Amino acid sequence: MPNTLVLTRPHHLELSDHPSRPLRPGEARLRSRLSGISHGTELSLYRGTSAFADKVFDRGLRAFVAPPAGSASAYPVTLGYEMVSEVVEVGSDVTAVRVGDLVHTGTPHQEETVLDVAASLRATYPLVVLPEEDGLERALFVSLAAVALQAVHDAAIKLGDTVSVHGLGAIGLLAVQMCALEGIQNVIGVDPDPRRRQFAERLGVTHALDPNEAELLGVRIRDVNGGHGVDVALEVSGTDRGLQGALAAAGLGATVVAAGFYQGGAVNLRLGEEFHHNRLTLIASAGGWGVPSRFAPLWDRRRIMDTATRLLYSGKVSVEGMLDRRFRFEEAPQAYGLLDRDPQAAVKVALVYGDGRR
Repeated sequence: MPNTLVLTRPHHLELSDHPSRPLRPGEARLRSRLSGISHGTELSLYRGTSAFADKVFDRGLRAFVAPPAGSASAYPVTLGYEMVSEVVEVGSDVTAVRVGDLVHTGTPHQEETVLDVAASLRATYPLVVLPEEDGLERALFVSLAAVALQAVHDAAIKLGDTVSVHGLGAIGLLAVQMCALEGIQNVIGVDPDPRRRQFAERLGVTHALDPNEAELLGVRIRDVNGGHGVDVALEVSGTDRGLQGALAAAGLGATVVAAGFYQGGAVNLRLGEEFHHNRLTLIASAGGWGVPSRFAPLWDRRRIMDTATRLLYSGKVSVEGMLDRRFRFEEAPQAYGLLDRDPQAAVKVALVYGDGRR
């Protein structure tokens, strides 16, 4: 009987079995091969620090509201949106996928998924049929590449701009490479972890800086950029300290794109400093929750995901070496525990299903 990973309360994961059922019209059955753990969204739910722990996002009001009186806790909840699977069965009326196809879906960590194919093609992370089986690691990063691409689009970067990327996890490293494709004059990577800075240097950043050094980050940015702040700062660390660093890095009239999934308050933000004095534009970047692209209708989620996939499979954007920790699916509690204790322990962690070779 296939299992699903369920978070029953903060820091407590269980494998819950659910019986397989016959397919309904329009459905497909997927057998999981590999799924990625999100350092941002998933860890915040795991820790109980997500905004969804005690509030509900009302899509009609576009506002967080108190949960309805008498409603149940946010838990139990499933986790995950970076799934690579093999199609093992399709309904007689399904034509978008075939048995044997490898697909990426924004579905939870579970051994088997039955989904409505038409609905999945319209989802925030729509189903993507992968071009080939070789290199499942690339497939694992499709959703993250879409997040990075959305942030680069929101930044409206111009040829010749200088860009800083704050946070060199998987999304930051993908964004660094996308910025280089855009013809950026300088791409400056910022992260406290020396291993991630070295990784970024191999991927083409012109400078890799440690935000924790004694000299103020904004001053060091200007030291390496001809005395000027950057034209665009991309914040993907998801921390208020990282966002303050991005604000400090930005030059007069520059743009700061906040693409991280932030938790709680923001005690490290100092809005009376560069944010105010340099008249910065702060933009939130998001692709989920019914948020259209700023360039809709030309760009929608389907086009974002297809472009992200093409960048990964063409080799224009590399993920070689980013997936540095693998755990068997049944070891998921250990994997989350590791990231909770030390988020810098790995750039990317994956759960492997079956023998990992199917």
